Amino acid sequence: MRIDLLGTAGPHGWPEPGCRCASCGRLRASGAHHPPTRVLVDGLPLEECSRQEVPGGHDVRAPGGGRILYASGPGAAPEPMPGVRYDAALLDLVGRPDHLGRLRRTGAVTSASEILAVHVDHRIASPGELDRRLGWWLRPRRGPYRCLLLGGSRSGKSRAAELRLAAHPDVTYVATGRADDADPEWSARIAVHRERRPSWWRTAETADVAGTLRGESGAVLVDGLGTWLTAVMDDCGHWDAPTAMADAVEPRIDELVGAWRTTEAHVVAVSDEVGLSLVPTSPAGRVFRDLLGRLNQRLAAESEETSLVVAGRTLELS
Repeated sequence: MRIDLLGTAGPHGWPEPGCRCASCGRLRASGAHHPPTRVLVDGLPLEECSRQEVPGGHDVRAPGGGRILYASGPGAAPEPMPGVRYDAALLDLVGRPDHLGRLRRTGAVTSASEILAVHVDHRIASPGELDRRLGWWLRPRRGPYRCLLLGGSRSGKSRAAELRLAAHPDVTYVATGRADDADPEWSARIAVHRERRPSWWRTAETADVAGTLRGESGAVLVDGLGTWLTAVMDDCGHWDAPTAMADAVEPRIDELVGAWRTTEAHVVAVSDEVGLSLVPTSPAGRVFRDLLGRLNQRLAAESEETSLVVAGRTLELS
């Protein structure tokens, strides 16, 4: 089966005529233009192939043999036919990378399936950003592999972490934040994170991050190390004695770093970059800053990838 993409963009092309967004503006400035998605299968236009409509797209039979799952347009998530393993899937990876993870989890696509991005448009910043994301999605990493994402408050670091594993079929989400019925605003934040995660991700609400890293071999997302450290400090007590607090917490940090170093999993962890903020006014706050800063340094030294997220943009750190 041969698939030729004569165009990969959305129905209006990329850049879209008359659109003033930054994504379209960048492409116009570079002189690039991506025509709407057009597919040939064994030399025949996809629309002329034998196909059956499914929710979100089509189940296509190639003239020379083979099955293709095709997304009908931007935002579409085509449902596979029961029991079918597809030779190829043409999907809206810009809008629904999580759907690829679901297809992999159910076995509808496998490592032998050809995965292609179609209906690409200005929902993504640039072709370079698309290539960067496809590097995560088309070839999901196996462990051991460690990625540390640092960022300030509301920097977009959690979303960046979720995107990295969106197309992975087997993810354990380690939520270190503790729900507090007395703090509805914090509980609402936790609920937002929970609702945007793919439904098949397993969630472990625990402060035993080291135990999870030792026990998992698939993909693990830890969000985040700042709330983990807060929970550990709560467990250790000594809030009125910062030096005793630091001494009590250090063994837990050593345990976490050891598990990070020896894990078999593909781990993406989110942590707060505390070095860019004001010096805390309380002794306990300064101990927290110092402990988390040293933890970030130690984990970065043991990571294949470390990045800083600022305003939703990611800067890779060497």
